[in-house]
Amino acid sequence: MERFSGRNVLITGGGSGIGQATAHRILAEGGNVVAVDVNEDGLKKTLDRATTDGTADRLAIRVLDISDEAAVVAGVAEAVAALGGLDVLVNAAGILRASHTHETSLEFWNTLLAVNLTGTFLMTREALPALLAAGKGVVVNFSSTSASFAHPYMAAYAATKGGIQSFTHAIASEYSKQGLRAVCVAPGSIDSGMTNNPGLPADTDFSLLAKLAPALGQGFAGPETVAGVIAMLASDDGAFVTGTELRIDGGTHM
Repeated sequence: MERFSGRNVLITGGGSGIGQATAHRILAEGGNVVAVDVNEDGLKKTLDRATTDGTADRLAIRVLDISDEAAVVAGVAEAVAALGGLDVLVNAAGILRASHTHETSLEFWNTLLAVNLTGTFLMTREALPALLAAGKGVVVNFSSTSASFAHPYMAAYAATKGGIQSFTHAIASEYSKQGLRAVCVAPGSIDSGMTNNPGLPADTDFSLLAKLAPALGQGFAGPETVAGVIAMLASDDGAFVTGTELRIDGGTHM
């Protein structure tokens, strides 16, 4: 299956977790990918895997801090030039941190907003001209089940993901007549790397987290589970899907 043959895709967070899995999925389906991440070592692992898979000739990696406006302006322009255009933007980069809300500092709050919400905005803003020029560009943003369901100790994180969800609805409407689609995935119960150690408080009441277990399977799913859904949404198979979010959590929040 080569749904992305001849298509150009920019993926943030491409050095680990779901972003990395998405890069490999798009490459496997024939796409040309620029993967960016703040973690250079992670990006090298992405490239190593692509070399093993025989897809490295269609992958470029770049170190990029998506919370840095000047870096994003330059980085997106470089990626679009390297690809020769842009069909899909996948905003997978993000950070997850936990704290008691009454103990959450402004610095903690602003750091989450800067990466998760502002980073998504900056990447989208800079990519939009190229996506619109493509005629049927796609933006895939990352919300979370925390945006719609109570995840204790994660109020700041949930706020950023709720903002991303609203942002996605707005741009889907604004650019719909220009052929752009904008969708959200809302993962939950996914072993994505950042979920392994979110920094829960020492006095965490784990009974509050008991409901965060998936109904399907024997535990958290791997990041490739989400990557497959992203590939569908970003391809022509998702051509009639826009302005919405899709929850991928194994029935955790039925």
